Amino acid sequence: MKWVKRLTEVGIDDVPLVGGKNASLGEMLRELASAGVRVPDGFAVTAEAYRYYLREAGIEGKIRELLDGWDRSNPKDLIQRSRRIRNLIIRAECPEDLRREIAEAYRELSQQYGVDEVDVAVRSSATAEDLPTASFAGQQETYLMVHGEAELLLAVRRAFASLFTARAISYREDMGFDHFKVALSVGVQKMVR
Repeated sequence: MKWVKRLTEVGIDDVPLVGGKNASLGEMLRELASAGVRVPDGFAVTAEAYRYYLREAGIEGKIRELLDGWDRSNPKDLIQRSRRIRNLIIRAECPEDLRREIAEAYRELSQQYGVDEVDVAVRSSATAEDLPTASFAGQQETYLMVHGEAELLLAVRRAFASLFTARAISYREDMGFDHFKVALSVGVQKMVR
């Protein structure tokens, strides 16, 4: 698959592709399995998929425009712009090849657990998380008890959009990070109850 990687296929060297959280989950799955510890399996929608999604939707320019016009002395302006950016991302149409890969990976995960539609956690994993000079932990969203392909695709779009919460935008600005140098991977992992 081009846009999706199984968590068992990724490790710490894949942080630019799947973010810190997903890379660590991949390491954990491999290391702990050999010790007999069971970790719920899953897959990562890559940071390249996120970039592809924005590019194909044709919304990068509009996002840049909204970010460039932000009145930094007005917190309400940031909140409104953040909401508009997130709505652009959530409402954008997912490219068909990306949608197919996510759906296929979800079906495979469901089959692995012997159910038609497995409940999953959908977790954001930024490519700039946990850097020595900055911590992006807790700035993006997680969605729990996601059930079925339609809910999953919406949760992935919402996770992509969570890179542009007012808090995340403000933090990147304060830390001097280019908003388009930070990308987002999305981890999809079987829910544990």
